[in-house]
Formats: sequence, C-alpha cells, structure tokens
Amino acid sequence: MSDLPAVLVGTAPLSPADVVAVVRHGAPVVIDPDALERVAATRSVIDGLAADPNPHYGVSTGFGALATTFIAPDRRRQLQASLIRSHAAGTGPEVEREVVRGLQLLRLQTLASGRTGVRPVVVETYAALLNAGITPIVREYGSLGCSGDLAPLAHIALATMGEGEVRVHEFRSSSERRETESVPASEALAAAGIEPLTLVEKEGLALINGTDGMLGMLVLALHDLEELLITADIAAAMSIESQLGTDAVFAADLMALRPQVGQAASAANLRAFLGDSPIVHSHKGPEDGRVQDAYSLRCSPQVHGAARDMMGYAATIAGRELASVIDNPIITIDGRIESNGNFHGAPVAAVLDFLAISVADVASVSERRTDRALDPARNHGLPPFLADEVGVDSGLMIAQYAAAGIVSELKRLAAPASVDSIPSSAMQEDHVSMGWAAGRKLRRAIDGLGRVLAIEILTGARALDLRAPLEAGPATGAVRDLVRTVAAGPGPDRFLSPDMEAVTALVQSGAIARIAKEHVK
Repeated sequence: MSDLPAVLVGTAPLSPADVVAVVRHGAPVVIDPDALERVAATRSVIDGLAADPNPHYGVSTGFGALATTFIAPDRRRQLQASLIRSHAAGTGPEVEREVVRGLQLLRLQTLASGRTGVRPVVVETYAALLNAGITPIVREYGSLGCSGDLAPLAHIALATMGEGEVRVHEFRSSSERRETESVPASEALAAAGIEPLTLVEKEGLALINGTDGMLGMLVLALHDLEELLITADIAAAMSIESQLGTDAVFAADLMALRPQVGQAASAANLRAFLGDSPIVHSHKGPEDGRVQDAYSLRCSPQVHGAARDMMGYAATIAGRELASVIDNPIITIDGRIESNGNFHGAPVAAVLDFLAISVADVASVSERRTDRALDPARNHGLPPFLADEVGVDSGLMIAQYAAAGIVSELKRLAAPASVDSIPSSAMQEDHVSMGWAAGRKLRRAIDGLGRVLAIEILTGARALDLRAPLEAGPATGAVRDLVRTVAAGPGPDRFLSPDMEAVTALVQSGAIARIAKEHVK
C-alpha cells in the first residue's frame, strides 16, 4: 500500500488532487460509513421496483434499444451478467494503469453517492479492488462517450465479477511500485480475499453509465499541464536569454494594457526567470541596435497564457463533473427513478479538444524558438546548429527535426474528436460525444509537448554554455546545471537520443519546473 494518506469517498466531491493521489500514486480509499447508509436506503427503492409487475427501465427491462423488453425475475441476474460481458468489448492496446484506476475511482465516487441503486457490497468491492492494486485490463477502443464510457467501465465491472484479465500493482511507496503480468481476475480476487460480485437488478447499468474515463484523463491532463506550462515559460526564458533577446516586453504595465489572466501569469514568470540575468543585462541600452524580437520570443506570454486560460475553463468543467452523479436511470433524493441524459460526454469532450489545440500551439512556438537558436542568421553570434566543429559536426540539427515532427503530429491531434458523431444501438444512441477519443489523443499530445519542450531546454542549455564568459540568470542557470547532470555540454557530436530522453524525463517528472521556481526571488 502507498505511504500516502487515505482519500475519503462518499462525503464530498473528490478534488483533482485526490484523484491524482489515488490513480497515479496509489493512495488508499476509505468509504464514509454515512455513504454506505445512503446506498442501502436507496437500494430499498430498487428492491421495491423489482417486485412491481410494471416494467422499470434497467430494473426489469432490457437496455438501450431493448428497453421495452420485460425481463422476468428469474432471468434478471443473467441479464446483469450478460450486460457486463457483452459491453466489455474493448479492443486494441491496453490502456495505461492510471487511466484504468481513474475509471475505478470515479465510478466508485458515483456509486457511493447513494443515487444509483446498487447494494453497499458493490461500493465496498470497488474500493477493495483499488486498495489491493487490482487493475482490470481495459482496451484502447470501444467507447463512443455516450452513454458514457460503456466499454471501458464494463471491463472494470467484469473484473469485480471475477472474470476477465487484470494486472496487480503493489505500491511500496508513492513513487515505487511493482506490476505483475496479466492474471485472471478470479485469481487476483481470491489472492486479495475479495468475493466476486453477483450483480442484481439495476447494478449492471450503474457500473457502466458514466463519463469516468474521459473525466479521469481530463484531471490527469490538467495536473500535468500545470507543470508543463511553467516548463514552457522557463524554456522560453532560456531561449530569449541565450539568443540575446529582451525582457522589457514582459513588463507588468504592458501586460495590464491587455488584462488576459494567463498572459499576465506567464509574463510574470518570464520577468522572474530573466530579471537577474547577466546575459540579459549585458546588451540592454540603445547600442543593442535591435528594435524588437521575433514573435516566437516576444509573444511567448500571449501563446502560453492562452493555454493557461483554457486550462482555467477546463478545470471549471472538471470540477463540475467531479461533483456530478451520473447514471441512467437515476434514483432521486425523493425516491423517484428517472431516465436522463447526464451520461452524455459533450462538456468534457469539448474541453479535452480545446486543450489539445492549446498543447499544439505551445509546442509550435517552442519549436520555433529552438529553430532560431540553431540558425546563425538569427541566433546573434552562436555557431550553426550549436555545433562544435562546423562542417564536421551537425550539433543539434536533427534534434530540431524531431521537435518539428512532433509538432506536425500535434497539429493532427488538435483536430477535434467532439465534432464527430456516429450513431449506435439501432439509432437509440444517435448522437455521441467521442469524449474517450478526445482524452486518448490529448494524452498523446501532452507527451509530445513534454518532448518538444525538452528539446528546447537541451538547446537552450547548450546555447547558454556557448555564451560564456557571460553568465546565465539564477533560474535559467539552475535549469542548465540540472540538464548537465544527465546530458553533457558543448563538444563533438555524440549519440544524442539518450540526452533527449533524459531531459524529457526531467521535464515530465516536473523537475525542471520545480528547480526553476526554487531559484526566483
């Protein structure tokens, strides 16, 4: 079990930090006893409807296009099991562990709300799987984002029944874990002392109607982008500094003339990262001769800031969704069972797409700054491609190619998934959100952004070294020194890929952002 404190489920909406702690770092979950009492009280409503000879959707009928088919009491357990087995129809590569745990945790939160009609044992079983590190194998393709993430959630439910395949993760600490090969769910449950579920009326639907997959990916994306945008600011600072750019354009009074919140935050970072730079101060004054820097340097706060503002809106949507109870049908507080459309993923899908656009834009301007650093016509005195022996060495020429190739892919990934819809279930589900697909491509885009920023930082670090004896500022110098712990400085050409991968690891771990923040006043 992880060394992190337990996260309480069932009293209030989960915070984004709670989600990250559980799904990424293995924090245990604890169910609030009051929540279990609410769950039991709501279950009594379902038990009453199950005894009613009149049909009730999801309790005594089939599902989707088969909603008008009445199911006799002696066939309903088979109905629930059949629903889960048939809907666990994912295909393709395995989905990442943290995304699967997000599915488990966020569905657990809804089940613990007391509005879905499941029995307390279902809530307890979902918590037990999380705490035991049992991660069902979920496949890449299968969800249309309406009714929610049906296929991915069905794979989770299947494992609670002791069917399908799982992996078992042992969290030795918040940063250390061990993963098993895939094993049958029945074996993993038996080893953990967890009794498989036999689902009864309404429970099958309650386990699969939700936006949990796309929401989990949104929460994780926002967490990662928080540090990546700080990293983008420090990368820009290294480029501006090493290319003899100016920080005057980031002045607070200039930013106040256009009161965009994200732009102001990014500009404040750039002022902090560059304010004490000997390199920047070395060329201030009229003798500099340049009127203004190129857009990729001068407009960095505007581009990075737009992404920050989009994150703010996306965080608002994520917060609302974390406070939601999504199921169909739902049991209201006054005991009614009502069909609804809250499982439709449109709100989440849209912001996942918006973020992919912002990610592509930030990566694009980063690659342009890298390209300038390598061009002797624009880098103000640095050698071509920052090579050691020009003509013999290629320097960082192909590192920029890699960044350009990633940016090209990010532009393709920025094409929105949420504008697409393909009907399903015999036209009963005739408009879908494609939110799961939006989340999947955003995760790939965020990985790409980290790599593009790493290449800019690797380039900026070498360019700062080549400005010697001029010294870098405290923040940019600290980042350069951190880079030097994993990648050597200027010199003859060497195998470059390991350096790029090592700096990418620093970026994606948040180490670059942290050390930059530690070295500003």
